[in-house]
Amino acid sequence: MSEIHHELPVSDTEAVKQLQAAYAGMREQLSKVIVGQSDVIEQLLIAIFCRGHALLVGVPGLAKTLLVSTVSRVLDLSFKRIQFTPDLMPSDITGTEVLEEDHTTGRRIFRFVHGPIFANMVLADEINRTPPKTQAALLEAMQEKHVTVGENTHALPNPFFVLATQNPIEQEGTFPLPEAQLDRFIFNILVDYPTAAEEVQIIKQVTGTYKAELVPLVNARQVVQLQEIVRRVPVADHVVEYAATLARATRPKQPEAPDFVKEMVGWGAGPRAGIYLVTAAKARALLHGRFHATTADVTAVALPVLRHRVLTTFNAEAAGVTSDQIVRMLLDHLQPKSDLVI
Repeated sequence: MSEIHHELPVSDTEAVKQLQAAYAGMREQLSKVIVGQSDVIEQLLIAIFCRGHALLVGVPGLAKTLLVSTVSRVLDLSFKRIQFTPDLMPSDITGTEVLEEDHTTGRRIFRFVHGPIFANMVLADEINRTPPKTQAALLEAMQEKHVTVGENTHALPNPFFVLATQNPIEQEGTFPLPEAQLDRFIFNILVDYPTAAEEVQIIKQVTGTYKAELVPLVNARQVVQLQEIVRRVPVADHVVEYAATLARATRPKQPEAPDFVKEMVGWGAGPRAGIYLVTAAKARALLHGRFHATTADVTAVALPVLRHRVLTTFNAEAAGVTSDQIVRMLLDHLQPKSDLVI
């Protein structure tokens, strides 16, 4: 795969072809390090091209950290990893002002020392292990793309992504993310165990002398340009209506909500869910070589967009019903109008 370092063409059609080439190249480069996890990789790249943040949920040892750091190398983005702990303070993330003395004049001045959040791609490892005060500092950065320290506001690099990880099996001593912060993540990506064949390949690769050589395919400026292309992808009215209907159907108090939603869902998805469904559908369409988004694209991204926005009732939890199952039931219940088949 040839490197892509030239300027993006003016024509959107040519730009889309370049995005496809970059996507194919990125998957090829990532496969040198990450075995399997093709859906996870696609969803992570869609989130990046949508200018969104992603939450990766999986048990330890599934290469979540390695995946994020490898993506940053392939995209030639600055990368910082923050290991979240119960004693982590907001200033440990954002940075702090230190008092320095100028030896020539004797004057003392405050100088801002940047924290690890000042990077294009920030891995928030085990984000639910830190107290709400520190989570709130990250929330401002995710939403506003800047941090405030004292009286000064400091802009974050562009592009800026927070890719957070959570361990779903160990909840002792953790601080669950509030719904307001969960809603800031465009995707909740489920990282599952590898297949038997993939696990054998992982063991051979890690215990041997194999060392992957990665080639950066795009840089930060080109990532921003590709994000703008995603925004310009046309979407038919019936596709937008389908995304809105899907989001509204998750709310148990809406008249259009099916009976199983009214019975098993405590709180449904907000308006941000419909926005993310359409935006992610646009990015997926481009990555698959199409110039407009379809209802099939909306369906394909529904699980990662909605699984952390659909809160089940106590009775549903007691019966073992998950938000994923409810979203799948909704997709079966709401048959979209026919459009182009992918």
